[in-house]
Parts: sequence; structure tokens; C-alpha cells
Amino acid sequence: MIGLRHFWMAGLVSSPAFFSSPAGAGSDDLNAIRAATAKFKDVNVALSAGYVPDASGCISAAAEGLPPELGAMGVHYIHPALLGITATEPRVDGNGLNVDFTNPSILLYEPQADGSMVLVGVENLVFQKAWEMAGHSSPPEFGAQVWDAMADMADTMGDEAHGFEPHYDFHVWTERANPAGDFSPFNPAVTCP
Repeated sequence: MIGLRHFWMAGLVSSPAFFSSPAGAGSDDLNAIRAATAKFKDVNVALSAGYVPDASGCISAAAEGLPPELGAMGVHYIHPALLGITATEPRVDGNGLNVDFTNPSILLYEPQADGSMVLVGVENLVFQKAWEMAGHSSPPEFGAQVWDAMADMADTMGDEAHGFEPHYDFHVWTERANPAGDFSPFNPAVTCP
């Protein structure tokens, strides 16, 4: 299954506002996630909890070959145990099935000019093969929105799956308001240096 994000990235859906907040995921959900992840505003707490910065650095739309006005995702701090990482070559693979955004498998940070990191959101990711092997016949959902399906598309120059095996992922902008929507992949209010 190719998610809407792929059509957007391929230019078939023109508006990032298409990814607005879905019905079924309300402010109570966001407030619960914010409360549970507030401790990670201190990146050192995240590091001591087992999160590690992804070697890809700060991910921006421009660096992904997308319009710069879409903004950025920031630096992904991943939790290998929550992702169930089983391999890193040739692509990152895993068997984790974490869909709990109050205990996310990925934290999103915006790097600051002084070298500090500011928590801007959270993300979860499950590998499609592990998800299906666990008996799921459809992608995970948050509220009423289906997670994005991500896989590298052989007919493009970019790596839409960012070095990962095919997976489902979903972003929640908890600490930085996103004009494109609380669940949009990129946030115009987030920048990379």
C-alpha cells in the first residue's frame, strides 16, 4: 500500500494542509502525549532512557527534494528497543510493534544555534512485515487517521523510507504548533540549520 504521503511527495497531492488533524484524535489525546513526554524536553533524559540520535541528522523537506516551505522534521532520536531493531544493513529492519504515543519509539528535536536541542514532536514507526506477521491486515491508526506507508520507490532518486525497510510511521507535533496540521509529516515551523 502506498500512503497519501507518497502521492504528496510525488507531487500528486499538492497541499500539505491535506494532512490536517483527523477526527477522532482530539486535544485530550495530544495533552496526554504531551504530559507523558514532557520529561524528554531535556535531551539528556532521552539519552539516558535509551534514545539515540539518528545518523541522518536534521531532516528537512528541502534536503528530501521537496518544497522548502514544507519545513522540517528535525533530528530523529530513535529508541532501538521500542523499534525492535534486528538489522541495520542493508536497511534498518525490526520487529517492534509499539503504537503507544505516550511512550514513543522516536522523539523529534529541532537543533538550535547554540547546539542545544528542542523537543518539537514524537513519532512511532512499525515495520510492515512485523505488523503483518502479528496478524494485522490493515495499517495502524491514530484516532481516525491511518499511518503513512513508507517504502523506497525504485523509480525515484530519493530514499522515501530513509534507509528503513518498508514501514508505517506517524508524526504527532506535540511541542511545536504545525500550520500544516498536528499529524503532518513535515512542520513549516521547524527548521534545520
